[in-house]
Amino acid sequence: MHSRRGLCWLVAALLSMEASANERCLSAADTDLERLYCEVISEGGGAGLPSQPDFNRNDPQVQALLLKRPAQRLGLKVPKPTRSQNEQSALTPQAAERSEPRQEQQTQSEPEPKTELAGCRLNGKRIRCSQGDYRLAENQRKSALEEGVLEPDNQLRLEPFEGSLEDEGAVIPYLSRAYDQYIPKMLRIGLGANTMSFTAFHNAFHTLEGGGVDFSDRMAETYELLKQDRQQLGVKTRYHDDLPDNLSLCDFINRDVLVCDNVGTNWVYVRADR
Repeated sequence: MHSRRGLCWLVAALLSMEASANERCLSAADTDLERLYCEVISEGGGAGLPSQPDFNRNDPQVQALLLKRPAQRLGLKVPKPTRSQNEQSALTPQAAERSEPRQEQQTQSEPEPKTELAGCRLNGKRIRCSQGDYRLAENQRKSALEEGVLEPDNQLRLEPFEGSLEDEGAVIPYLSRAYDQYIPKMLRIGLGANTMSFTAFHNAFHTLEGGGVDFSDRMAETYELLKQDRQQLGVKTRYHDDLPDNLSLCDFINRDVLVCDNVGTNWVYVRADR
């Protein structure tokens, strides 16, 4: 009886601490993006995000980019970047006039994923969009691969990262570009069911670079090893039967490729008529 009462007290205390931490976070938030940061953290989706003070020091455009994938996984919408009251009041009228068109232009150049997927419907192994159907990519037999894809000329060449590992405002855009190269390259050698999620990609980057290993070099080496394995070893079509729950987990890599992930599992969908 006493142990049960003690356990209830401990649970209540932990919940109280969690609520208090969320309240402190919200009290330091001036904008919708900063409040969304608090919501993502409270929902347990903050892996890879900087601390709140560091996040708040970033430009709104960078904040939106940092929150893009974590918010998608939680089914949360990323609001349009706006300046905090403190930042807005610090701008001169001339500076404010210059900043507005630039902010509007940047927002329009990168549509939110939910807008891009508004006309799409998820149906298990198929995503149907107005521009075409996308089918779940599975691992392919060696005989089904394009001629020459396992030869030395087909390489994964990512640009080296130049910057501070502590600067997620630089890390995230770099990894987004690298990931957009990585997924098509894995599809090309028939390993669509063996891809890393963006979270795993992000973690691998920090593990390697933090240990003094160049991420781009290691990815290139790994790709060569995968090609060698494909020359000699067979692969299963899929390693599980799980499928994504909803389109909030998905994003376009390019017009022909969609990627969905729930952090632990990755799914790649390829346009059927490409």
